[in-house]
Amino acid sequence: MIYLSRKGYHVFVTRDISHRQTGFQPYIYTEDEITRYFHAVDTYESSRNRKDAIQFPILFRLLYCCGTRINETLGIRKQDVDLEDGIIRLFETKNNYERHIVLSGELGDLMQKYAEKCFYLLDDEQYIFTTSNGARLSGRVVYECHRLFLQKAGIPYLGGGRGPRLHDWRHTFSVHSFKQMVDSGLDMYVALPILSTYLGHKTIYATEQYVRLTMSLYPYIEKRFKDKMDKVFSEVVSHENN
Repeated sequence: MIYLSRKGYHVFVTRDISHRQTGFQPYIYTEDEITRYFHAVDTYESSRNRKDAIQFPILFRLLYCCGTRINETLGIRKQDVDLEDGIIRLFETKNNYERHIVLSGELGDLMQKYAEKCFYLLDDEQYIFTTSNGARLSGRVVYECHRLFLQKAGIPYLGGGRGPRLHDWRHTFSVHSFKQMVDSGLDMYVALPILSTYLGHKTIYATEQYVRLTMSLYPYIEKRFKDKMDKVFSEVVSHENN
């Protein structure tokens, strides 16, 4: 900015960063709710599909731990899973861009155990999450089980678009990931495009909402942001006065 000013360009820093107002109100699960929810998932026994007891723990953890959309998750085929490197390739994505997700140590181990129990039954092009007759699992079935897990975990379903929805696991992942990157010392404007790319957003504006949401949930991050902006303004003012 100082360089541009010296070159004769009229530049300035605005105190208020404009953004588009939206009705975006995701439900962000608390740590206690996450623990209770996954206890319900891990202890679930289905009379409809015995495979649910082993596929739901990995399916729902992909939604939360990797921030995948439900359609992307149900679209995973055996050939898309690289167990050796702990990578899953997503092809059935919202914006039709191939995307890769990395499995953490524990999640990678869980996927390995799931593969040992189920993958030998599948051809390479078959989906890894299936019904009792081998067909691709439907979003409706997963949603019904999600509502059951909420009930068993004692998490009220608010309704009216307020969640907790399946897609709110993606929102929770995004907020927690952004917070983790900022807490590690990464500049939030460096963290933002990283998160945007990982989520598969077409533009960074689709990811901006998570910055505001994270700051509203964790005030110390907002304070850190304001302190940084105040420092920028003081340096600009000091330069202009010299």
